[in-house]
Amino acid sequence: MEFVLSALEIVLGAVLAILTTVYLENLRKPKLDLAVAEAHDVDYTIGPRRPANVARYLAVDVVNTPLPRWARWWSRDAAVACHGSISFHHLDGHNVFGRSMSARWSGAPEPVFVQYRLGQGPVVVVDPSRVAVGSRMDLYAGERQRLDVAARFDNDAECYGWNNESYFSNPQWRNPDWVLPRGRYFVRITVRSAAQSCTSFFRLINGVSRQDSGLEPALPSDCPAD
Repeated sequence: MEFVLSALEIVLGAVLAILTTVYLENLRKPKLDLAVAEAHDVDYTIGPRRPANVARYLAVDVVNTPLPRWARWWSRDAAVACHGSISFHHLDGHNVFGRSMSARWSGAPEPVFVQYRLGQGPVVVVDPSRVAVGSRMDLYAGERQRLDVAARFDNDAECYGWNNESYFSNPQWRNPDWVLPRGRYFVRITVRSAAQSCTSFFRLINGVSRQDSGLEPALPSDCPAD
């Protein structure tokens, strides 16, 4: 009997150790969360000439949430190579463009044109590899990074989905592939890393004036199926 009890204790101890290890490993996995970031207004009238005089940029904050306070002795893993996709929807759920837009991290370097000299003058071309600049980001535990969503310029009625393509569009910044007329939209944002995927819905309000444009969280009952 004592032998059976000892064997049972060993088995139960092993099972408990395995379950504890699995729980802690799952707890350490990255946990991404998205929230509305404060709108960013920029005045370009001072300094080098830009494609717009003033602009309002709309974005979300992406955070790799830290572990609960009781588990701070442990460490949350980094969310590696995070990249996002954004889709814009009418209020009835219909995808405005029928596809998703690759997202850009606000803090990443701006992609630039590449200039070559050919004959007597310079030739400016788009390097396709530069379009991918700023599309991936590592997020460590507790770290927060801003992900671009849309931008509105000067006295335009329209706003535009904002990502790396905007730097190379024609006209520059006002990308006709992602133009959103005045109105309200749902925005579906998915951020993926090597270990996790997180999706959140927001409302994009493209108001009468540039200052009226903004993002706000969407209610669960409002969210489109796709």
